Amino acid sequence: MANKYTIKYTATFIKQFDNISKYFIYKLQNRIAAENFYNEVITEIEKRSENPESFEKYKSSRKRKNTYYRIYVKNYTIFYVVKNNTMEIRRILYSRRNFDNLI
Repeated sequence: MANKYTIKYTATFIKQFDNISKYFIYKLQNRIAAENFYNEVITEIEKRSENPESFEKYKSSRKRKNTYYRIYVKNYTIFYVVKNNTMEIRRILYSRRNFDNLI
């Protein structure tokens, strides 16, 4: 089995993920959907941690120090960068947003 990269969650990702969970629980009143979404996000991130640089790159309009990669889960897109042996999870955004204005 391949060496897994260390997964690091930024404060921005945690806040965005928390807000999405609260939306499912309080606005939609669907705790089960929130739990299922949480589990799916974590599973997809962990699967990627074995080889995070072999997935879709995000083509940004800005010059960036690190390449952004994406993970799609339901109607959301997770953005991460790879630094040395760390997969840094930076954002989770609703997929229909204008990402260049947000990341």
